[in-house]
Amino acid sequence: MLQIEDVSKTYPGARPVLQGVSLHLDAGETLALTGESGSGKSTLLHLAGALDGFDSGEITLAGTRLSGLDDSGRAALRRGCVALVFQQFNLIPSLTVAQNLSFHARLAGRQDPAWIRDLTDRLGLGELGARYPEQLSGGQQQRVAIGRALAARPALLLADEPTGNLDETASDAVMDLMLELVRVSGTALFLVTHSERIAARLDRRAHLSGGRIA
Repeated sequence: MLQIEDVSKTYPGARPVLQGVSLHLDAGETLALTGESGSGKSTLLHLAGALDGFDSGEITLAGTRLSGLDDSGRAALRRGCVALVFQQFNLIPSLTVAQNLSFHARLAGRQDPAWIRDLTDRLGLGELGARYPEQLSGGQQQRVAIGRALAARPALLLADEPTGNLDETASDAVMDLMLELVRVSGTALFLVTHSERIAARLDRRAHLSGGRIA
């Protein structure tokens, strides 16, 4: 599903962020990426999701080589097979819970009402459909963000510290749901975390240090 081969990235005027990184992720597999702040974890996640370009090496996502794509090509690939969950939830404040849940699926042209209803039930959001994000707790907002990401059945889910704003109890509940849903949908999960406890729950883990896989 995802092949990262000898990838390097340097931002203008800065030291190298990534130096010859190689990783792979199979379909349906879950992978945790750990590392200290500034080690390049989020940068690597963004490159894997075709959100930014890289200087050298190659990334192949769902059989497509990213080095050959321009901005519009990367956007089309993201829309077709990638979904993202961030620490800050990033829900659309003017949309209700129900509208947020179906937003990405509509954009991707893969809206499946039965699957969205199943997600709503599994995430415990059935009674919250008419509410707006500001009316939800942090844990509820993150559940909506996960449901929105998975509604289009992406091949790859990228999660950047998805429980970083939650207490331990809410974090465990959100991770339980996310891991259950990626198993049910067959989605591959690439997750960045500082938490050794969360990383231990995924199939595999890698550690990034100084821009390299340690």
